[in-house]
Amino acid sequence: MKTWSVYIVRCRDGSLYIGASNNVTARIARHNAGTGARYTRSRRPVELVWKRRQKDKSRALSIEARLKRKSRADKLKLITGSISLRTLLSS
Repeated sequence: MKTWSVYIVRCRDGSLYIGASNNVTARIARHNAGTGARYTRSRRPVELVWKRRQKDKSRALSIEARLKRKSRADKLKLITGSISLRTLLSS
């Protein structure tokens, strides 16, 4: 059984990218090799700034989609720890 995670990377241009994966280390390597998401290809290198494990793929993908709809300010609060994932998603 694979563990899934939701993650946020900061791109070279300062933008944030949110993803979900069952192997975040390998996924970050793909982003930095230019074979990951189209969004990150021209914004390399990326740096992992936040990651949370989830119980399964469905939950990880659901949280990924919900986080993508949040504001940049909210995402930065999550990264710095000034707001919890639970609190952010309940607002």
